[in-house]
Amino acid sequence: MDWKFEIKTIKSNNINLRVAIEGEGPLVIMVHGFPELWYSWRHQIKPIASAGYRVLALDVRGYGGSDKPYPIDSYGMSDHMADLIGLIDYFEEEKAVLIGHDWGAPIVWNTATLHKNRISAVAGLSVPYRKRGPVSNLQALRQLYKDKFFYQLYFQKEGVAEKELESDIRLSLRKIYFSASGDASSLENWVNRPPSTTLLGDFEDPDPFPAWLSDKDLEYYIDNFSAGGFRGPINRYRNQDQDFDNLPMMGVEPVEQPSCFIAGSKDLVRTFVPGIDLYETPDIHCRDMRVSKVIKGAGHWVQQEAPEEVNVALLEFLDSLK
Repeated sequence: MDWKFEIKTIKSNNINLRVAIEGEGPLVIMVHGFPELWYSWRHQIKPIASAGYRVLALDVRGYGGSDKPYPIDSYGMSDHMADLIGLIDYFEEEKAVLIGHDWGAPIVWNTATLHKNRISAVAGLSVPYRKRGPVSNLQALRQLYKDKFFYQLYFQKEGVAEKELESDIRLSLRKIYFSASGDASSLENWVNRPPSTTLLGDFEDPDPFPAWLSDKDLEYYIDNFSAGGFRGPINRYRNQDQDFDNLPMMGVEPVEQPSCFIAGSKDLVRTFVPGIDLYETPDIHCRDMRVSKVIKGAGHWVQQEAPEEVNVALLEFLDSLK
């Protein structure tokens, strides 16, 4: 299917962001994660726009057709939140609904709590809202995975992951997308590997690839990451300690707005903390969780793997706001 949305570049927070836009009505902003693009929302844009919303799906800074600042500290949580507020301002709206997946989920959760007067409702896919702990998320991961490989720790050394991923972008994306999907034979390669390994080493490269990602879809991702590389996307991971220090109120308050959580039952994120199912109580820090759905059999790329079920859940959530 051809995806014919309006594509434009919008200046926000002093950088250029590529966005796909469809529909008229209250503003809904969709924020992707790693390693994706606005395109990961291709199945959601038109159904939500048809329900009476102006839908905007952006390439997050560092990705695709958006600007890619070089400095690591240009990818802090404050920068990402300001990018979203700038988009709301561009459309001269007082508020917007935010929907985020993977890294997009923490970005929208935190924007909702730290910019309460600008966000009317919020939905997070794959990553539930978590309250602030005694140390940064990255420091907690250093403790949890001190004797094992963990990709977010591997990403910390500048240039190492970029070199691996950019050596064969087609193979890198195929392996990442499949190994975190519900079709993968096991998720153990993400959380239970010796410390000396590399990111892609043990990941499967299936032939053929599952139908939820067509050859045309894959080519769109490959073209964009071939042009833009992985430095910007990985820099988001390198700001977690700084975010903890620079944003002392991040994760302190519960989410007050109407909220929604959607994930796949086979998502690797739920296993990140050994012995704890992170999806067991996704509403624990949300005061008004309207919809909470774990989709059986889906993996991390839930809105691409199970688009119809995700759309039903999102439309149910949006309908609850009326």
